[in-house]
Amino acid sequence: MQIDKHDLVSYTKRIRKEFENMLQELVEIPTVSAEPEHRDDILRAAGVAEGFLKSFGAKTEIVPTRGNPVVLGRFETPEANRTVTVYNHLDVQPANEPDWKRQPFHFEKRDDKYFGRGSTDDKGPALTALFAARYAVEKGIPVNIRFLWETEEEIGSPHFEEFLIAKKNSLSTDSVVVIDSVWIAANAPCIYYALRGNITGSMILETAKHDVHSGITGGVAANPIFELCKVAAQCYEPLSGKVLIKGFDDGIAEPDDAEWSHFLRSGFQLKKWANSYGLKQIQVKTREEAIKRLWCLPTFEVHGMVGGYTGPGVKSAIPPRAELKFSCRLAPNQNPHKLSELFIEHVRKINPHIKVVFHALMSPYLSAVSGPYSRAAANAFRYGFSKRPIFARAGGSDGAILLMHRHLKAPINLMGLSLPEHGYHAPNEYFDWNQTQCGIRTFVKYFDEVAKI
Repeated sequence: MQIDKHDLVSYTKRIRKEFENMLQELVEIPTVSAEPEHRDDILRAAGVAEGFLKSFGAKTEIVPTRGNPVVLGRFETPEANRTVTVYNHLDVQPANEPDWKRQPFHFEKRDDKYFGRGSTDDKGPALTALFAARYAVEKGIPVNIRFLWETEEEIGSPHFEEFLIAKKNSLSTDSVVVIDSVWIAANAPCIYYALRGNITGSMILETAKHDVHSGITGGVAANPIFELCKVAAQCYEPLSGKVLIKGFDDGIAEPDDAEWSHFLRSGFQLKKWANSYGLKQIQVKTREEAIKRLWCLPTFEVHGMVGGYTGPGVKSAIPPRAELKFSCRLAPNQNPHKLSELFIEHVRKINPHIKVVFHALMSPYLSAVSGPYSRAAANAFRYGFSKRPIFARAGGSDGAILLMHRHLKAPINLMGLSLPEHGYHAPNEYFDWNQTQCGIRTFVKYFDEVAKI
C-alpha cells in the first residue's frame, strides 16, 4: 500500500495526549529490576502494559519466568506474509543519584520534553512503536507485528532465554527490531549492527586477619588496596587505549573502509559528545581516536573499590581485605571465555594471591550491514526523520540481543530513538515529542517496507 503521509502526520497529532497519558502511567511505576523490593511494581507495570496492548487490539499474554515476566503482544493480519518482532524493555535503572532536579518517578511535561526515569530508556520508545503498530494495523498494512516487552534487561536479561525457549513455537519471525539504543548525535539517525561484549568481575585480596596499625606495620605489611591498584595499573594504558594483557587484542574484527566512511559521517563531535555526558576530562584528542576506542576496541575499566576506612578523617590502619570491581568491553569477534582465562593468567603473574571472580561473560554481536531488512530500516528513517541514517557499531552490550540472535535466527536492526542529551541511565532523564512523532512515522514505514519484501 501507499502510505498517506498527510494522514499519518495528522494521526501523530491526534494521539499526542493519549501517548502522554500512557507514558505518564508507565513512568510513575518504579520498575527497578535491580532492587527486589520493586518486584510488585514490575508486576503492576506488566499488567498495565498488557492492558495497553489489548486496548490497541493485540492478542496478549504475560509470560512468567523464574524471575520477572515478559509481556507478549501480537497483531495478526490474515494477508501478511512477513512478521516483525519489536523488542523493548519496561524495567529501569535505579534513580538514587544526588543530581536529580525533580522526583524521578514523577512524570513531568515541560514544553516538548517528558521527564522521568525510564522515559527514554525504554518506555517512551516502546510506546512509540506501539502507536505505529496500531496505525499500521488500522490501515491494513499486510504484516504481522509482535511485541516482546522484557522486565529484566537492566540486570542482564537473566531469564529472557527461559522465555524464548518456552515460547519458541510461537515466536517465528522474519525481522527483529530493537528500539533501545542511543543515536550518536541529535541530527543523525543511527542503525547499529554491532555491540561489544562484556566481562564483569571482581579481584579480591586478603592479606591479614584484621586491621593492623600503619605506624607499627606500615612498610612491611602488604596493603590489599595498594596491591589491587598496582594490578589495575598493569591491565590498561589510558593514553594509548591499549589493554596490556597479552593476547587480549587478538581476533578483533577491524572495520573496513566502508564502515569507517559511515563512522565519519555519523555526526560524532568529540566536544559535544563529552558535554552531553558531563565529562570534564577525556583521554583522547581526536574524534577518530574516540570512535575507534568506543566502537572497535576492548577496554578495561575500574568501577569501585571496597576496603579500608571510609568514614570522616583518616584511620591510620592497613585493611586486611579489599575488592576491586572491574569490567572489560570486548570488540566484535572476541571470545569472552578465552579472554577471561588470559585475564586470570595475567593477574596471577603479578600477584598469585589475588582471587578473580567473574560475574558475567557476554559475547560481542556483529551482523551484516546489507540485506533487505537493513535497506528497509534505512528507508524508514529517511521517511520518518527526513535524514539519511548512518550504520554504526555500538559501544554497549545487550544480552537480550544475543539471545534473540541465537533463538529467533532472524536479522536484527537496532533502530533506537534516544538521543545523547536524553540522559540514558542519568539523572533528569527525558524523552521528547519530536522523537516520538518522527519515530511513529519511521516504524509505520518500516512495517510497510517489510510487508513488501
